[in-house]
Amino acid sequence: MVLQEPIRVMIAEDLGILREHFCSLVENEDDMEVIGQASSGKKLLQLIDGAPVKPDIILMDIEMDAKHDGIVTAQRILTTEPQMKIIFLTVHEDDETVFNAFETGAVDYVLKTRSGDEIVTSIRLAHAGIAQMRPEFAFKIKNEFSRIRRNEESLLQATLIMAQLTPTELEILDLLLKDLKIAEIARHRQVELSTIKSQINVILKKFNKNRSKEVIALLRELNLQPLLRKVRGE
Repeated sequence: MVLQEPIRVMIAEDLGILREHFCSLVENEDDMEVIGQASSGKKLLQLIDGAPVKPDIILMDIEMDAKHDGIVTAQRILTTEPQMKIIFLTVHEDDETVFNAFETGAVDYVLKTRSGDEIVTSIRLAHAGIAQMRPEFAFKIKNEFSRIRRNEESLLQATLIMAQLTPTELEILDLLLKDLKIAEIARHRQVELSTIKSQINVILKKFNKNRSKEVIALLRELNLQPLLRKVRGE
């Protein structure tokens, strides 16, 4: 009978007490071993570079030397060592952090408050090449995909509308994006206040919005300012 090699694990965590805790979790499992530990992303990179044997799994905190130290480190590791599997351990579960973490190519994202059994199970599944998506994170990602799809539809519609705007309407939009008030726009364009109000009403009808703030918020959300400048020949 051929004995299976233990899963080689490296751990990166800036808090010593937590680092020791995660090391103990791993070392207590017969099919795993800790082959290195680091307190920062920089030290982890040095550890991997100098290691005679590379890790199969890296357990890594997201926030170490800097807020997203783990994310930046994961990007660097997976660029040169794509076979390595990274599991993020964190206390953060806000949408932006979750999305940034998975964008690196990490295979799992586990809250530090989870049980030790869940963490070692995550290691085994990752080593076996079994991708899992925890319900709370699957829900976040599903919502994000829905938001992206809505934005794509809004982007197409807003682009078509902008293509139909007159040069004057485009200029007024540009000035609104620069946070100028209606009275300031009227002075800038040297026209009556009523004229600007009338032109803004036409713009609102084209965008099917009730307030200019709604149009501006839409353009900013879709990042259409560069397109507006391009259309205006700037």
